[in-house]
Amino acid sequence: MYTKLNGMEMNCAGTERWLDLLSRLPDGGAGALGISIEGRTRSLAERVEEYAYARALTYADEEGRRIYERSLQLLFLAAARHVAPGLRVRIEHSFGQGLYLTIGACPPDEALTEAIAARMRALAAADAPIVRKDVSTADARDYFARTGQQDRLRILRYRKFDHFTLYALDGCEDYFYGEMVPSAGFVRVFGLTKYAGGLVLRMPDAADPARVAPFADLPKLMRTYAESARWQEILGCMNAADLNDMAQGRRLREFIRVNEALHERRIERIADQFIASGARVMLIAGPSSSGKTTFAHRMAIALRVHGLRPVKLSLDDYYRDRDAIPREPDGSLDLERLDTLDVDLLCDHLPKLLAGETVDAPTFDFRTGRRAPRTHPMRVEPGQPIIIEGIHGLNDELTRSVPRAMKFKIYISALTMLNLDDHNRIRTTDARLLRRIVRDYQFRRTLPEDTMAMWSSVRRGEEKYIFPYQETADAMFNSSLAYELPIMKRYAYPMLLAVQPHSPHYTLARRLVKFLNYICESDVEDEIPVNSILREFIGGCCFYRETD
Repeated sequence: MYTKLNGMEMNCAGTERWLDLLSRLPDGGAGALGISIEGRTRSLAERVEEYAYARALTYADEEGRRIYERSLQLLFLAAARHVAPGLRVRIEHSFGQGLYLTIGACPPDEALTEAIAARMRALAAADAPIVRKDVSTADARDYFARTGQQDRLRILRYRKFDHFTLYALDGCEDYFYGEMVPSAGFVRVFGLTKYAGGLVLRMPDAADPARVAPFADLPKLMRTYAESARWQEILGCMNAADLNDMAQGRRLREFIRVNEALHERRIERIADQFIASGARVMLIAGPSSSGKTTFAHRMAIALRVHGLRPVKLSLDDYYRDRDAIPREPDGSLDLERLDTLDVDLLCDHLPKLLAGETVDAPTFDFRTGRRAPRTHPMRVEPGQPIIIEGIHGLNDELTRSVPRAMKFKIYISALTMLNLDDHNRIRTTDARLLRRIVRDYQFRRTLPEDTMAMWSSVRRGEEKYIFPYQETADAMFNSSLAYELPIMKRYAYPMLLAVQPHSPHYTLARRLVKFLNYICESDVEDEIPVNSILREFIGGCCFYRETD
């Protein structure tokens, strides 16, 4: 039997696993967490495929990090059930380089935290096996009923398939949406920290996976998450089954109205904060597909209600000529770098505008990639606010000529709070990617695979240019809408199903399909207001209509 792993040709017996082949590699397969074969992810415990061109996945790969995270979650759950059987554990959301989770109804104390961490370390040191078990959905339902996992029982009502995959570790059996490592010894690097009434399960540091990521204290982001979680609990929509029940019970229309009212209320409160601050420049920044543009329009309206006449300044016009932008070592252009903008010119114009002077604002021609010869006069009246929306809005270097007291910074992101069940969260990044896939196809006719091909570069830009500044914001806005997935599924699901197994993006497409399988579609799009942030992605937004 012949195969190739990391470019090395190997002959192997039909009974060998990928794990067995790693030792033949020059580095002994150091850091391997899974296997990628033509865009499909495979477990190290699976048998070798004949004539396969395989690559070992490590923590440097997105799929490798997800395998590590899932396996670490199972290790935590096994340890928690051993130390404190019966306590409900809920994986809430990402937090820095880790996961925020709650355990029981009360905040965990130091003794419980250390006991769980000690049990995790013991299982990792013993290299306890993680066993994959393929069972029927009926058997899985019986297991979840015996162990009191009501969240799993409810979501199983919406499962279309008659088979189920469980992973077992130290007597703990659970379900996760993807591959695992073969044993607990693969996930020895972790940390467990008490924080904000719960725990932060810290992952390896992306820069050095041999070390635990440093703990990041992000109080503003945590308060935003907590506020969103509180509202979802009040509304009775914590897991996908809650949302599906509303869709099937014809209660989704009212839920949409309440969601949109909550957005409107939060926008009004931020507008009040801005006015009370005495600032003149509002800076809006956030990662891709957060709804920044629609948010900026709605914020302008909220300010006009107070008698203000905000002016929007477009950073697009301040782009430098493409041939003047420094290239990366590989010759490519990183168009998200700060120096793609003429920061000096912007910093010259802003104080003049705030002083009531007229400036000759540039115009950028995206067809030629150069600044157009023509300019356009721009002037701001005394007291008139300036709204600037863009990736670098929270970076003070962009507006260094404006005193901090004159600036009000807003961080916006779609912080998804809806879980599939207590142990399987819906990632914010995946929900944003769905938004972008739908928007790019609707308005730019970009194929889903082309959008997915760009996504890793987009994510790197966010990590470098947005997330490091989020805690400097004066206000945060969660643009996620708890009702959006049944709407987005109608657009994205057929496109994702069309991605073929030979595509390098097949694993990513299947990952999105897997969680969408648990979401019920709903044809209530006519209930979504024309100024909703969701309209930026599905169409019908009033801010993009042509004027009569």
